[in-house]
Amino acid sequence: MIEKTIDYTVEKFLITNEPVMELAMNVLEVLNKIGKITIKGKDESCPATVSVANIITQNVLNGTTKTDKISLSSEISDDGRMISTIEIIITKISN
Repeated sequence: MIEKTIDYTVEKFLITNEPVMELAMNVLEVLNKIGKITIKGKDESCPATVSVANIITQNVLNGTTKTDKISLSSEISDDGRMISTIEIIITKISN
């Protein structure tokens, strides 16, 4: 059996196509350990990234976290498609 391990020294969390609530709980676990996290979404996972940030900051940890920064960018892939990325930095402001 392979156990899933999380490296708490890395503060970036890549949002994938997993269920949004599961991702939010994973982000919450890391955020509680290190106090600050950057969640990143690429292409089709950008809306899920925003949803995870909203779940954490407005529902689960309302009043104890803040959104520090939101960065948006895009690039052209080799096949000519435009690929968007989003990074959201969330910080705990109190315990």
